[in-house]
Amino acid sequence: MKLDQRSAIVTGAAGGIGMAIARRLLNEGASVLLADLDRGRLDAASNQLQLDTRAEPKRIASAVCDVSREDQVAAAADAAIAAFGHWDIVVNNAGLMLFKPIEEQTAEDWQRILGVDLLGAFFFIKQAFLKMKGGGAVVNVSSVHAVETEPLVAPYAAAKTALLSLTRSAALEGKPKKVRVNAVLPGAVDTPMLWDNPNVRSGAEIINKADVGTPDDVAAAIAFLCSDDAAFVWGAGLRVDGGRLVRL
Repeated sequence: MKLDQRSAIVTGAAGGIGMAIARRLLNEGASVLLADLDRGRLDAASNQLQLDTRAEPKRIASAVCDVSREDQVAAAADAAIAAFGHWDIVVNNAGLMLFKPIEEQTAEDWQRILGVDLLGAFFFIKQAFLKMKGGGAVVNVSSVHAVETEPLVAPYAAAKTALLSLTRSAALEGKPKKVRVNAVLPGAVDTPMLWDNPNVRSGAEIINKADVGTPDDVAAAIAFLCSDDAAFVWGAGLRVDGGRLVRL
C-alpha cells in the first residue's frame, strides 16, 4: 500500500467526496482524521469507514472543525498529531456553494463562501508548514468552476479560482519544507451537491451522464497526489472531469 505509516486529515469528511477520500487513504494504508462540522455525522462516518476498510480503530480519528475558524483548524492539526504521533497529509475538501444572482448577494454571502472554500485551505496549509516536520503533502479540492463556470455561483467560482493561485504560491513556499502542494479540479460528480444544483434541476445546465464521475474517481486522483508516485508533482492542478472541459 502506498501510504503506509502516513497520517492524514480530510476535511468535509463525513459524506460524499470527503468520505470517499478518507476510505481510499485508509485502504492505501494511511491513518485518517475526519474533520467536519457535525459530531453525529462524524461518528457515523467513522463507524462506516471502519466497516468498509476493516482498519484498526486506532487508525481512524475525528474532530469537529469549522475550517473557517483558524483556532479550530489548529486544534484539528494537533488532534491528528496526538492520535497518530505525526501528521503527513491534508486534503482540503470542505466546500460551500450558494446559488444567487450577483445583485442579490451580500458581503456576508461572500465572506461565508470564502471562509470555507479559500481561507479554510489557507489555515490548513499554514498549519502544515508549521507542523509537518518531516515534510508531507497537501491536496486542495478546487473545481472546474475555476476554469469555466455558470450563472449564480460567483463566490464559489471566485474562491475555487483563488484556491488554484494559493496552491501555486504554497507549492513554491512549501518546497524548502518538503511539503508538496497540489490541487484537483473535479467536474460533475455524483453527489447531492450536483443534483441539488438549481441550475441542473431547472435544465439551465445540461449534464451529460457520460460526464458524471463518482466520488471514488476523485479519491483515486487525490491518493496519487498524496503518494510518493507524485514526488515530482508540485503546484499542479489536475482536472478530474471525464474530459468535460476538453469538449468544445
